[in-house]
Amino acid sequence: MQNLRHNKLRNTGLLFEFLLRQITADVLNKEDNSKALEMVKIRFNENTQLGKELALYNILLNKKFNSDRKADYFINEVLTERIKINNSDLKREKYNLIKEIQSKYDLKSFLSTKVDNYKIYASTYKLFEYSNILNPDEKTETFFNLVEHITTIDNNLKLSDSIVSHLPDDEDLRLLTYKTLLEKFNNKYSKLSSVQKKLLREYINNISNTNSFQDILKEMVTNIKGQLKKYAGNLQDKVVKIKLQESIRSINKFCGVNSKSSTVKDLHVVQTMRYMELLKELKKSGNKNKKTL
Repeated sequence: MQNLRHNKLRNTGLLFEFLLRQITADVLNKEDNSKALEMVKIRFNENTQLGKELALYNILLNKKFNSDRKADYFINEVLTERIKINNSDLKREKYNLIKEIQSKYDLKSFLSTKVDNYKIYASTYKLFEYSNILNPDEKTETFFNLVEHITTIDNNLKLSDSIVSHLPDDEDLRLLTYKTLLEKFNNKYSKLSSVQKKLLREYINNISNTNSFQDILKEMVTNIKGQLKKYAGNLQDKVVKIKLQESIRSINKFCGVNSKSSTVKDLHVVQTMRYMELLKELKKSGNKNKKTL
């Protein structure tokens, strides 16, 4: 009997997501020639079967309806479009992409990045690959995973949401879109401190060893807390001093240091970045005061 388990190494949506994360990491590391970007430009355009399947992954991931009936009809229409893809060409393209990824990156690390909506990617893969041979229980569970996702409105913007989008069909426009995206990313993060960049880099490359990332975050928060206490002791403004002391008391809670969860939440990373920004401003203020003495 054929193995019907999800294989993330052959999941088109996940491969694209992993490549995007690698592109982001390359930007942070100021890589002039991102190998991952080159792969995306060549392998995922509108003329490839990979590009066509990726469009179906993305539409299932991003489209929303307010009723189960509409979601049900929509999923079936997407599955009909999936049948039109040339499977032999798709398998060949996927094989070549995986082979290239293996030659450029450590595969274990490359595939171990944390991905939001992993269950939706896996459910889509199973329906695309095994729709006609899944048993009734598996097919029902997989199908309704998608129905639930499509009918659930999520107002939280995630890091990947700002990157994964429908790209223009025209190849030149597609390349320009990537160029603009990377320039905007560079501009947005050009003023981050080295510590902020380190945290962001660790988060983007959030390897499956979540305990390691939690340890890094806790170490950073402990360091921030110690420095904030030092500045709090030197403040002359009583109101500002009280507010800063309140912030210090709340830092473990806001940054997830006391969390019992096995994963680090997006909010904890955001809050840690904010505390880093607060510390940066306090340092600027302290330097200005020294100059006036």
